[in-house]
Amino acid sequence: MQLAIFDLDHTLLPFDSDKGWNQFLIDVGAVDEAYYHENNERFYQDYLDACLDIRAYQRFACEVLQNYPIDQVTAWRHQYVQEIVRPQLQIKALDCIQAYKIEGFHTLIISATNTFIIEPIARLHDVDDYLGCEFEIVEGQYSGELTGIPTYKEGKIIALDTWLESQNASASTIHFYSDSINDQPLLERADQAFVVDPDPALAHLANNRGWPVIQFSD
Repeated sequence: MQLAIFDLDHTLLPFDSDKGWNQFLIDVGAVDEAYYHENNERFYQDYLDACLDIRAYQRFACEVLQNYPIDQVTAWRHQYVQEIVRPQLQIKALDCIQAYKIEGFHTLIISATNTFIIEPIARLHDVDDYLGCEFEIVEGQYSGELTGIPTYKEGKIIALDTWLESQNASASTIHFYSDSINDQPLLERADQAFVVDPDPALAHLANNRGWPVIQFSD
């Protein structure tokens, strides 16, 4: 199987979909503004500093699903995707995905974002599959914990290998696109790494490794 794998936030999208979702919840009055703003900024800075406690962050991200009926949160998600995400889709990213599909590659998003948020965004990008952090559901209720290995740093490789095993497949070629130094493990695993509008640490690494640096942004 030939795989074209894409990170989501600041790669396919020009912003962080998790951070944007949390801000949207503040804007519609669904959550406490001070509490959410403080934690949103703190966790995002930890991600930029490559020291995020992914399980602690996802507990925070899951709170809205624990505090409201799923139908209400799903309606907010639809509004968020239509009003915030769709207008910021990047034509170059969409074209890149379609070009890979024409060449016979299987296209895949792997993101540290949770799959509740990834799912509708993956549909907008017309990728074949997606992998992300999976919230645990116990007796029909969100527990706030994750199932399996979080798709963050080395966890993206583990998730990819687990997914390939579930498909009874192996990867003959892997192309991977990312903006973040957090994705160094999978970038190094790939046969071809592409660095998209990189953060400073990844830009430095890409220069040392000779990885192409590209832009999806206009």
